[in-house]
Amino acid sequence: MDAPPRSNTLWRGDPLAGLLEGPRARGAFMIRACFDPPWAVRVEDRAPLTVMLVVRGEAWIVPDRGACTRLGAGDLAIARGPDPYTCADAPDTAPQAVILPHQECRHPDGRPLNGSMDLGVRTWGDRLDGATVMLIGTYPLQGEISGRLLDALPPLLALTPEVWDCPLMPYLTEEIVRDEPGQEVVLDRLLDLLVIAALRAWFARPEAEAPAWYRALADPVVGGVLRLLQDNPAHPWTVAALAAKAGVSRAALARRFTGLVGEPPMSYLTGRRLALAADRLRDSTDTLDAVAREVGYGSAFALSTAFKRVYGVSPVEYRGRVA
Repeated sequence: MDAPPRSNTLWRGDPLAGLLEGPRARGAFMIRACFDPPWAVRVEDRAPLTVMLVVRGEAWIVPDRGACTRLGAGDLAIARGPDPYTCADAPDTAPQAVILPHQECRHPDGRPLNGSMDLGVRTWGDRLDGATVMLIGTYPLQGEISGRLLDALPPLLALTPEVWDCPLMPYLTEEIVRDEPGQEVVLDRLLDLLVIAALRAWFARPEAEAPAWYRALADPVVGGVLRLLQDNPAHPWTVAALAAKAGVSRAALARRFTGLVGEPPMSYLTGRRLALAADRLRDSTDTLDAVAREVGYGSAFALSTAFKRVYGVSPVEYRGRVA
């Protein structure tokens, strides 16, 4: 007997598993940052997701819009791109360096830093024994984080030791400065694990704003329909078929589903199918026809048309970008 599709088994019975399954770093940028006050770094790298873990001292995350966030020792923050922000010892400290896409480092006036802040293997800043030490991991490519997960996150979230004790900090602190064969792969997996564990803790918090579809799973009507769409997105669903499964009229289902999820059932299904297609394009070498059949499109042409309308590029271009 053939094994069920990977995406189906991940979602069945545990929607959070499907949401958190996305992070898969590939040569992620990871660094140990060491600073003495005053210090400030402007981040304009447009990375989809960056994790900051404070080992010692304190830091402030200062977005261009919204409130500042203070981080103390043991605190973890996750910043969702692409909006820029400043990380500093105090909210009003002027940046001394700017991080641009592809981790290009420059002075605020545009001059390259030319390695003047390099302190050793994956270590950067003022001095090795700086008053503030942070571990920073960045997913530089959109394809390394699922769009569904990014859509579910606020621009910045923070976890303190009072709500989550990070068991990975000592190990990550030791591993991030090692220079051994295969070390990038080790750090990629550690970063994935850190993000998944942190987000699982965050989603369990009462202040976490889970996506509308996640909250709607508790509804006796819409929850069942969502599970049908999540467990078997390739099925040729119609609103009439879903309404029959739910035991309500088509109009009642459309109204209730849209009110709770924020979009009609068929629109949600299209987004689900295209998100799965993006994952398969990233993680497999399957042909476009095979991917189309797996996610519910009758042909590669139909998938390409829908994919480009939503993602702005063709499936072939998308696969090339995340390869």
